[in-house]
Parts: sequence; C-alpha cells; structure tokens
Amino acid sequence: MDIVTQALLGSTLAQSVAKKADLKYAAIIGGLAGMLADVDIFIQSPTDSLLTIEFHRHFTHSLFFIPVGALIAALLLWPFFRKRLVPTKIYLYSLLGYSMSGVLDASTSYGTRLLWPFSDERIAWHIISIVDPVFSLILLLAVVFALRRKSFLIARTGLLVASLYMVVGVVQLQRAETFTEELAVSRGHKIERMVVKPTIGNLLLWRSIYQADGYFYVDAIRIGPGSNKLYLGNKIKQFNFSEITTKIPVGSILYKDIKRFQNFSDGYIALHPQRNNIIGDVRYAMLATSVLPLWGIEFDRQKPAQHAKYQFYRDISDTDKQLFMSMLLGE
Repeated sequence: MDIVTQALLGSTLAQSVAKKADLKYAAIIGGLAGMLADVDIFIQSPTDSLLTIEFHRHFTHSLFFIPVGALIAALLLWPFFRKRLVPTKIYLYSLLGYSMSGVLDASTSYGTRLLWPFSDERIAWHIISIVDPVFSLILLLAVVFALRRKSFLIARTGLLVASLYMVVGVVQLQRAETFTEELAVSRGHKIERMVVKPTIGNLLLWRSIYQADGYFYVDAIRIGPGSNKLYLGNKIKQFNFSEITTKIPVGSILYKDIKRFQNFSDGYIALHPQRNNIIGDVRYAMLATSVLPLWGIEFDRQKPAQHAKYQFYRDISDTDKQLFMSMLLGE
C-alpha cells in the first residue's frame, strides 16, 4: 500500500500498547518502522529495469523478516530516542510498527512474497486498493486523537474500525467474484482463471478480468449496497510466447526478461493493442474497462541481447476521468 498508510498503520499499532508518556514516541517510531520495508524500492540496476519490480515487496515484506526488520529500525532510531526510552521499548515499538507492512501490502492486488524464503509465491488478497483514502483516514484519526486524548484505547479503536473496513472489502470481493462468474456463464464462457480487484481509492467499483478461450475479458463492476451494475469492457488476446520465439532466441537476455515479466504478472500479459513492441500487464489499467496497460515492458526484437525496458503508461484523459467518476457513482 502507499507509504503514508504504512506509516499510519505502524504508528497506530505502536500506540496501541504505549503508556500515556510514550504515545508520541511510539507514534514516531512505529511510523518510521512501518515505512522501512519499502526501502526495497531502492534496489535498482541502471541496465536492468525489471530488477526493481522483482525485489519490490520481496524479502523485506516477508513475515519471517519482521524481527530482523524491526531490529534494523530500532538500531537506526536508538540514537534519537536512547535518552527517552529504554532499548526494549524502542524495539517493541519498532516491532509493532514493522509487523503489518507485508500483511497490508498482501491485502492489495500487487502481490507480496509474504512467505519468503520458504515460498516465492506473490500473495495478493485483492481486498483493498493500493491507495484507499477511507482506510488511511481511519488510521490518521486514530493516531491524532490518541495523541490528543493521550489514550492507547483510541489507537485500538482505530485498529478495530480499520479491520472492519477490511472485512467490508472481503465481502465486496466475494460479491464481485460471484458477479464475474455469472457474467461468464451468461456469455457461454468457461473461466480458466480470474482476478477481481478494487479500483483506486474505493470498494465500490471493481475491475474484473477472466481468461477464457485464449482471451482476457475485462469489465467493470459496481458492487453497490443494493443492486450491482455492469460496465462492459473489452477483450484482448492472451500473450502467446511461442509466437515470438522464432524471432527472439531462446535463452537470450530479452527472452529471459519476457519470462521474468510473465512470472511477475502471473501470466496476465498481452501485447499492447496499439503497439506490438510492448507487453502489458492486463490486470492494471487507468480505466476499469480498458485493456490499455498501466505498465509493461518495451522491447526490440532486433536486439535480443538487450534488456527490455520496464515502463509506466499513466496518461489519462479528462474523458476517462469523467467515465471513472460516472461508473463509481453508478450513473
């Protein structure tokens, strides 16, 4: 999830066990520790742009790395708090602040290696967006009022409300998945696999992608308090690796890069509908009904010895913004 929310969750967790005199220090330590897991974003290579996505949400987000991550945070923060807190408290607040970083990210749709080194599976529960202002606001209010009222109970209440919001996300996900299954049946499709995820900043509008007969079918579904609404999307042909192996030597750098991107995207990849030198991740787009990818890799078939370039495509028109808001509002 976004780094601000990671910090807010870390602060709230640390505050939930702190005494009145320590609430401020717990909020700071927990918040900083909560952000530490995302330092993996700085693992980069000037020649291999895929290295960043391979190591983002990797070992620093593993459940088994929590004690180590907390220790690193405590050691970094000890010089600033050693005159105010004993080392055990600094570590405790760091441990609580760091503890849920991986779990929070796994709750989104991006995927987190939560069980590394015992499993390389990218776990993604799809119950909340990577940016959700409602969830973040709940935590912010908890942190602020816990400090103002000098009460750890307020922090605990904030954690409870945030957890209930997650439960709403689970219910909405199940409803969206059921709708997708029924939609596929109405079209005469047999779903080979699917992923349903919330769109940015809400739990009402969901992006639905399912694979059937060599295509990905993308739609938007508004899961309202009462009735649901479908916004028809598009379909795109699933990427066929064998179609390009005649032009890209097996075992070449480019071949391996495409394989790496395929693995990162869990196989949800397709050639860009407008540019045949881009392979996109079908799971993500600026508009819920679109098959234009939010990110992908650009490659040159004539240069198999060069790395593919990982690129973002975040351009969104005013029309698309209006369409998004219309779908979100159920118009």
